[in-house]
Amino acid sequence: MTAELTVPALADLRLRQSVKWRTFPADVLPLFVAEMDYLLASPIAAVLTEAVARGDVGYSTPGRELGKAFAGFAGRQWGWSVDPAHVTQVTDVGVGVVELLRRLVRPGDPVVISPPVYPPFFDWVPEAGGRVVEVPLAGTKLDLPALEAAFAAHPAAYILCNPHNPVGRVHTRDELLELVRLSRLYHVPIISDEIHGALVLPGATFTPLLSVPGAAEVALAVVAASKAFNLAGLKCAAVVSASPRMARVVDGLVAEVTERTGHLGVLASVAAFTEGDAWLSTLLTTLAARRDQLASLLAAQLPGLSWVPPEATYLAWLDASALGRDAEPRDRFLTEGRVALEPGTRFGAAGSGYVRLNFATSPEILAEAVARMARVLG
Repeated sequence: MTAELTVPALADLRLRQSVKWRTFPADVLPLFVAEMDYLLASPIAAVLTEAVARGDVGYSTPGRELGKAFAGFAGRQWGWSVDPAHVTQVTDVGVGVVELLRRLVRPGDPVVISPPVYPPFFDWVPEAGGRVVEVPLAGTKLDLPALEAAFAAHPAAYILCNPHNPVGRVHTRDELLELVRLSRLYHVPIISDEIHGALVLPGATFTPLLSVPGAAEVALAVVAASKAFNLAGLKCAAVVSASPRMARVVDGLVAEVTERTGHLGVLASVAAFTEGDAWLSTLLTTLAARRDQLASLLAAQLPGLSWVPPEATYLAWLDASALGRDAEPRDRFLTEGRVALEPGTRFGAAGSGYVRLNFATSPEILAEAVARMARVLG
């Protein structure tokens, strides 16, 4: 039997003080926010424990360690050759995207996104002074003809979600090649949020956008160890460029974007990228098992819900419109079933009637959550 990661007992999980465990009352099973229930990889736990023991909790030092660590990881995992000198640490992915947009967008400029998509995309654009233009997915895929029509109007940028949250799609190399062609044709820069890149499950292959021919001249990637290694609270991500032209965009970032990176986040991310491969492999095996378990549970207990099992992430995008429109399904699962899910409407109008479920937990918690949800449907 293949080894899986274990999850602490529910009573121990409830001792955690993160948003996942502090948002709802204790009788609610929280499967909403993208935070896993597994313990940290031992190399990460060790480096953090050692830092705290020696009082090493000061400001982060901008340096090459993160770039070298990520370049090694990208080469081993995806065969992507990254120049460590072109990896710039930033506070987190959201800050990285917003600050890059500030370099590309003038007040009121259109910025294209593809909903349903990670909710902060809708906020990042106006924060940077832009105006959101929505080009919804075609099912779970990028709508490339619609994107071409949008690009022909010369927006200031396009924000790609690669892999795509919440639908769990891993965009194919051919799709990304066409996206890059359109970007070059219409001179639309791409910012690729690749925070879920290390969470591609067995059966799919992740293509970093900057590994696609031609992308270097028009695109930037924002990456982090935070989702795959459960480090969101430590505040560390990186912007990757691959050409002098796009490096100049990064060079123009204000110094605080780098300086406000969490010191413990850098230490943990370096440990993850250099020593976390074995743990990550076990994680992916575990998540694939939970995905399969969820498929069986839904088929047996919630046949009225439909979904496309995700190729990446630990997030299930469930069509629960049988329970109502807009956020009604989420509200009913919470109030009647005591299971907290993300309402699909947070991801855009296309999410009406959907819920997003985080299955990065134990088999027991997942089974109990689905049983509770099934009781809501009677």
